[in-house]
Amino acid sequence: MNREEILEFLNANPGCHLATMEGDQPRVRGMFMFRAEQEGIIFHTGAFKSLYSQLRNNKNVEVCFNSPEKQVRIAGVAEVLSDEGLKKEILEARSWLKPLMGQQGEDALIVFRVTGCRVSVWTMETNLERTTYVNF
Repeated sequence: MNREEILEFLNANPGCHLATMEGDQPRVRGMFMFRAEQEGIIFHTGAFKSLYSQLRNNKNVEVCFNSPEKQVRIAGVAEVLSDEGLKKEILEARSWLKPLMGQQGEDALIVFRVTGCRVSVWTMETNLERTTYVNF
C-alpha cells in the first residue's frame, strides 16, 4: 500500500485499538480516530484519562486498524497539539463531547497526533510472512 492508500484505509476504518505503556505494562484500548492526514493521525482524549498520563510518560504508541480483509498496524510517537481551531473542529464534529467540556472545561480536551509512523500491513495472503514496517 502506498501513502494515499493507507490514508484512505485509515479514514474508511476509523475504529482502532491504541497501545501505550504504563511503566512496563502495555495498555490497549479501543479508540475512534478523528482523521488521518499527511502530517499524521489525529486523536483526542480527556486530560483526566489514564491515556493522557501514559502519553506524557512515554510518547511511543502503536495503533491497529482493521477491516474484514486487512489489518494495518502503525507505530509512532504521540505529539500533543495545542491547536484551538482543531479542538473547535472536533467539538463541532463530535457534539457528544460538548457536555463533558462544559463540565470539565475546554482544557480537558487533549488532542494528539501520531507522527513518525512506521506501517505494517497484514492480509491472509501475507499471514505467514515476517512482519515488516515501512516508513509512512
